[in-house]
Amino acid sequence: MSNIYNLIDNLHLEDLQNETHPSIFDENEGYDMLIVRLPVIYKELQVISTGFIITNENSYLYDRDNRVFKTLESRFEAPYKILDKMVDELLESFENYRDLIADMEESLYLNKTTTSFMNNWLKLKRNIVRVERTLFHASFTMNKAIQHYEKSDDFPINHYIDLHEHMERTLRSATLQLSKLDYLYSFYSARTNEKMNSLVYNLTMISAIFLPLNLVVGFFGMNTSGLPFTDTTDGTTNVMILILFLLAITAGAISFLKKKV
Repeated sequence: MSNIYNLIDNLHLEDLQNETHPSIFDENEGYDMLIVRLPVIYKELQVISTGFIITNENSYLYDRDNRVFKTLESRFEAPYKILDKMVDELLESFENYRDLIADMEESLYLNKTTTSFMNNWLKLKRNIVRVERTLFHASFTMNKAIQHYEKSDDFPINHYIDLHEHMERTLRSATLQLSKLDYLYSFYSARTNEKMNSLVYNLTMISAIFLPLNLVVGFFGMNTSGLPFTDTTDGTTNVMILILFLLAITAGAISFLKKKV
């Protein structure tokens, strides 16, 4: 094990110790370094970097918690199994995001959105963007490693191509879900704007109805002499007739404008 530490450059050792290091495949004299950063979805989204050192004889997994290298049982098969398990778990857990987006879409169609819609939308958007970005770099790195080792006799190229295809499939799924989220946001915004426009329209209609009434009430409420209907016993009745007349005119004007629109 000490030979491995002597073989590896200190800068590469720092890269392996870095929990947030992006995916990278680095060719060196005497060894190659492969770091694959993958999303892990449990209750919350996490991103885990897994580092390998591959020599001409063996491969080693870097145990970040204990800061030691673990010798793997095979040069290529063991790293494949570790990464394949992580990618398969990602594929399965990503279904939860698809289900959540489908539920949001259904609630929009049925007009049953809640006040938490935008909070849920933002959380999904943020997480899936992270998944897409992380998988893009991981897929690129894996493709680079495949091209480097494809001529090696002991390299199980079909296994790694399958692993790369699973990454690409999840990446395409993430891109598709982001497109759906953008569509849902546009749909939600259009519906919200429609409700707001309807509310403003109703308030405008109410204002149009009560504006002439306020004018009449304000006019006859003035504390001045010579107001109409003040010298007759039917003044209140005449004012009510005037108000009803103005209401009829306003209603007719509104109805005419609606037909024009």
